[in-house]
Amino acid sequence: MVPVTGMALIDHKNVLKGLTVQEAMRRQIIHLPVKALLEKAIRYTIKYKVNAILITTNQQEALGVVSKTDLMGAYYAALPLETSVETIMIGPPLFCHADDSLDTALDLMRANRVHRLYVQGDKPDRAAGVLAYPDIVGLLYRYCHRCEKSLLLSRSKQKAIDLHDHYRVREVMTPSVQAASAEDSLLQVMEGLAASWIAAILIRDSHELPVGVISKTDLILAYIHGLPTTAAAKTIMVSPVQACDQQEILPRAIKKMIFSDIHRMFVYKDHPQALVGVLSLSDAARFRSGTCRACLASRIKV
Repeated sequence: MVPVTGMALIDHKNVLKGLTVQEAMRRQIIHLPVKALLEKAIRYTIKYKVNAILITTNQQEALGVVSKTDLMGAYYAALPLETSVETIMIGPPLFCHADDSLDTALDLMRANRVHRLYVQGDKPDRAAGVLAYPDIVGLLYRYCHRCEKSLLLSRSKQKAIDLHDHYRVREVMTPSVQAASAEDSLLQVMEGLAASWIAAILIRDSHELPVGVISKTDLILAYIHGLPTTAAAKTIMVSPVQACDQQEILPRAIKKMIFSDIHRMFVYKDHPQALVGVLSLSDAARFRSGTCRACLASRIKV
């Protein structure tokens, strides 16, 4: 992501108002030629920590996109890893422009139910960058970090900060939890993920207690390692479950996700085992504001 410099005047109802795609986009584009194999696509998503690969011609012209969801679908369908990416790619890629507002880009992402946009370069079929929800959250995080009302400032500067000004996790989270049993097969887990349009699913034990999480990343790793889809969920789940209290201040939860390099946390009420929702970087981006009500009360120039 590019440094935050020269931000425009911020609208009193929306921190993103006046900010452009160029200020948040990443210029590094992870891409593969159309004849590349699924195995290589999986390795690239893991190596570069991305959720999708741009598929191009030998001349770098954009043809389509292969996401972790598509790779999970290939695993579900038992496609050989030697299958070419063109078999499962979705295309053409959805583009925006560097000078589009972030507000407009978010509308486009939401309307098309996608998690990323490619930024059009000098030619219509060439990508000059990519914009995803985590990029937008990263921009908001840096914006809030510089605000005088931020909880992210040093303790010596926090004395006059009113916690009532700050949003709580419960105001932003998705108020539901999709779960599977530790004994369910990976096939059943994938069906649950596909039906719910989510990126990770909670795993519960026989007593209905949360014991782990399975993400699409975990599933495509199982795919490349040749694990049968009949294997039990408990064989690949990740423990412990990362969670926070629903009353947690939003900037602290976002900071934890950014520095822990995770895209989501489960949310509990009263007790860590009483999970009531999920907070993701996508939720934080869709919220369209900063992390406190100061952004709704005044026009702030950064």
